[in-house]
Order: sequence, then structure tokens, then C-alpha cells
Amino acid sequence: MSQRQQRRTQQERSADTVARLLEATIDLLHDRGLYRMSTTDIAERAGVSRGALTHHFSSKEEIIVAAVAHMLRQSTASLHEMAADIRRSGGSTDEIVDFLWQIMNDRLFYVTMEYLPEARHNGDFRAAIVPVVKEFHAGLNAVWAELAGQVGVDVDHALVLMNASMCLIRGMIAQTPVKDDPAYFRELLAFWKRQVKREFRPGGETDQAAEGIAAVASERAGTTPKS
Repeated sequence: MSQRQQRRTQQERSADTVARLLEATIDLLHDRGLYRMSTTDIAERAGVSRGALTHHFSSKEEIIVAAVAHMLRQSTASLHEMAADIRRSGGSTDEIVDFLWQIMNDRLFYVTMEYLPEARHNGDFRAAIVPVVKEFHAGLNAVWAELAGQVGVDVDHALVLMNASMCLIRGMIAQTPVKDDPAYFRELLAFWKRQVKREFRPGGETDQAAEGIAAVASERAGTTPKS
């Protein structure tokens, strides 16, 4: 076996070790939380020595940043794949909302809630993680903008719907630790998909929504809206 082949094999082993460490870090962030895990725990969960961990990552903070970046980039890649699928064969707002619920509910939201407090108080951590978060949001924008372009919806309006959808989904998932009620969440998602579908059309607000806003404004002013 040549030195080149040996070197490539070593690189492959190193990449495998890093991948296992990153996955173990995400597992522990989700299962235990940022402050209830250590680098020793990460190495043990990954099935490697602590020396192997410190060879690749100098601190707990560094491996957490790398793991979160890894997870967000996987989600971002999925978003860009969805945008490409919409470009090729079309799509619907229902599919996008369901997809966002799926990826956020699959550990991403809970992991996010672990690192956000650290980003708030730790400037170095925040500086390292913000660029990756921006990549993720660019992926979200790409999905909604692609569908908006196909059906002639104003992109800025589509992105408002995207951000509103994300806020709703985050709020829903935040309830799941103390609310084990799948039907409740299904009904909320179904309700929201109907609202998005009404809004997601050329011209922005639906006539029905505009009339509702006018009615509220008139009521506050003490007048009756014209039919």
C-alpha cells in the first residue's frame, strides 16, 4: 500500500471520528442540555477517547459550535433541495409548512433553545454561530421565494409569511414538553396552512382579510364598513 493510500485512509478515519463527535454532541445537547454535558460525555457517546476529541476540538465551546453548524448546514441543504424541487416540478405552501414543522420538530428547535442563551451572553460563541444561522435563514428564504416567483406573489410578502410560520412553529414546539396532544398540534397546523394559502397569492392580502381589517378599523372608529 502506497503512502498516498495510507494517508487517504487516515483522513477518512479522521473524518469519521469528527462526524461521530458532532453527532454525539447534538445528541447530548438534545437529551441533556448544554450545561449537563461535558467533553468526556461527548467522547463516551461517540465511542472515542477524550484524547481523540481534544485532537480535533480544543474546548467544549468549539465542538458545540461545530456541531450546531453541522446540523444547521444539513437542514440548510435540505431547504435548498426543496427549493430546487419546487423549481423543477412546483410545490405548495402546505408542503412547505409541513416540511418546516418536520425539520424543526426533529431536534433542531430543542438544540436551538440550548445554544441561544449561550449566544446571548457569550460574544465569541455568538460571532461563531451567527454566520451559520444566516445561511439557514437564506435557505428558508430560497424556498419561499422560489414558490412566490412561480405563482406571482410578492417575495417580500412571502417572506413575511415564512417568518410568521417559523414563529408559530417555534411556539408550538415549545409547548410539546408539557403538552402531549398530537391532535392539538395537527389542528393548529391545519389552521395555519389555511391562512397561508389565503395570503399566498398575487396581490398579497386576500379580499376577505382586507375586509376583516377594515371592519375592525371601522368598529374602533365607531362606523359601519361599506359593503
